[in-house]
Amino acid sequence: MRFSVLASGSKGNCTFIETKGTKILVDLGTTSLYVEKELKQLNVDPKTIQGIFITHIHSDHISGLKVFLKKYKMPLFLSEKMYKELSKMISISDYVILEDDTFLLNDLKVEIFKTSHDADDSNGYIFYSDGKSIVYITDTGYINKKYHKKLKNHSFYIMESNHDIEMLMDGKYPYYLKQRILGDRGHLSNLDSSNYLSSFIGEQTKGVVLIHLSHENNTPEKALETLHETLENHHQSLNRIIVSSQDEKTELVEV
Repeated sequence: MRFSVLASGSKGNCTFIETKGTKILVDLGTTSLYVEKELKQLNVDPKTIQGIFITHIHSDHISGLKVFLKKYKMPLFLSEKMYKELSKMISISDYVILEDDTFLLNDLKVEIFKTSHDADDSNGYIFYSDGKSIVYITDTGYINKKYHKKLKNHSFYIMESNHDIEMLMDGKYPYYLKQRILGDRGHLSNLDSSNYLSSFIGEQTKGVVLIHLSHENNTPEKALETLHETLENHHQSLNRIIVSSQDEKTELVEV
């Protein structure tokens, strides 16, 4: 398995994941032109993408879909609630409703779990292939304890680390928006993300990518510092920590 976070942040999100027999995207919340360009730089023809998994229906996760799907015909994988909401915005001709907890696409097994965000519905995913696994979690106020066991000891974690709490509280956002971000249907702070990661990582874990950093209320340095401190407090370490960017893709990471 290989992956690259093509873009991640408050203005747009998209991730590419590849196995020996499958190529997918997770979300497409930036421009179709940008995604095409970044895929081609990875020597990936956009026509070879076999589907897009949707985490939820907010503009920074779906804004590029209309143009991309018009140019490249492929299925969307999403829940029924997401489909009903998205189909009011764009024409969807090819889709798969994710009704069960697991789904198989060629050699890619996908385990689906619910996140907690202020959208009609939202999913997190665990992608499996060839003995490796990637956990993908973004846009959630917390992670339900009933999922913690299944989230332990995976190969790579692509995890939201949205805001520094002090920066958020001292910043210019109105009070109601601060409360929304901090709430159970908001976003994971650096500290939240770090605490979850410290409880999830195990012997099989090769690394972490921090995603969806707020431009206003976070910095890559603060996100990294919080994770390093939290891991140290739990007597843990990671060989590889990557911080994603809004305007530049990560390297193509071999899982």
